[in-house]
Amino acid sequence: MELFQKAKAVRLRSHHDKYLLAEDDNEAVCQDRDGQSKNARWTVEIVEGLNVIRLKSCYNKYLTATDEQFLLGVTGKRVMQTLPKRLNSSVEWEPIRDGFQVRLKTRYGNFLRANGGLPPWRNSITHDVPHRTATQDWVLWEVDVLEVYHPPPPPKEPIKRIESDVEDSGPISLISMTPPTSSRLESGDKFIGSPVETDGRIIYYSVVNKIGNVADEIAELSFTFKGSGVEELKEKLKEKTGLDDVIVCSRNPLNGELYPLRLHLPPNNANMHVVIVPSSSKG
Repeated sequence: MELFQKAKAVRLRSHHDKYLLAEDDNEAVCQDRDGQSKNARWTVEIVEGLNVIRLKSCYNKYLTATDEQFLLGVTGKRVMQTLPKRLNSSVEWEPIRDGFQVRLKTRYGNFLRANGGLPPWRNSITHDVPHRTATQDWVLWEVDVLEVYHPPPPPKEPIKRIESDVEDSGPISLISMTPPTSSRLESGDKFIGSPVETDGRIIYYSVVNKIGNVADEIAELSFTFKGSGVEELKEKLKEKTGLDDVIVCSRNPLNGELYPLRLHLPPNNANMHVVIVPSSSKG
C-alpha cells in the first residue's frame, strides 16, 4: 500500500514489460509497450479506512473486476473500464507488496493478471488465481509513479480586527512597502547570462559499493547525455565508472528504494538522478 500512499497518478508495468492501457472504446483494457500514451496513466484514489485503492483511466472510468468469463474453457474473468452508479467492491483493489513489485487483489481473492501466449489470450487482462508455476509472475506489476499527491495547505486563520477607541478622522494614507523597481527584475526584463544547454539532459549518478552503500568518493557526479535509450545510458555509465557489469537504477520518490530502469527515459530531456549498482554488490 505504501507504493500508492502519496501517488496521484501511476503506470503499471507487467511481467511482459508492457503497460496496462485503457482502450479507446472506453470499455476494454489491454497491455501494450507504449508507456508514453495517455491511456497508460491511471489516477489513484485511496479508499479511506480500507487497505484498498481505485484506479481511474484517462476516460474517467474505473478499473473493474467483472464476473464475465473472458474465454470459454478458461478460468480468467474479464477486467474492464466501468463507471457504476454506486461505487462497490468490484472497483477496489488491494495492493500486496512483493519486493519492488505489487500484486493487485480483488475483494474476492483473485489477482489482476497480464496474459501472454497466443491471441486472443495475448495482451489481454483478466483477474484470476494463477495455478501453474509458469504463470505465477503474470500477476506481478511494477509501479511507476507519474505524479505525487501534494495535500492542500491548511487554511490560514482569519485576521482578527482590532477595534480602536480613536475616532475615525478620515481616510488613512497607505505607505507602499514595494522596493524600488531598480532593485528587482521586472517580468518583462530579460535575464542576460550563460546560454542554456538544450542539447541533451544532465545525468547525476552515484555508485553503490560492495556492501550496498553509495560510495562517498564518487557520489553525485554528472555529465551531459545526448542519447535516448536505457542501454545507451548504461554503456555511457560503464565508460564513466570503469565498471563492466552494472544495473542502472532510479530511486522511488515515495520511499527512497531503488528499482532498475528498463524501457524508457523520462521525456523532454528531463534531468535524471541514477544509482549504479555493480553486479558484485550485496545491495
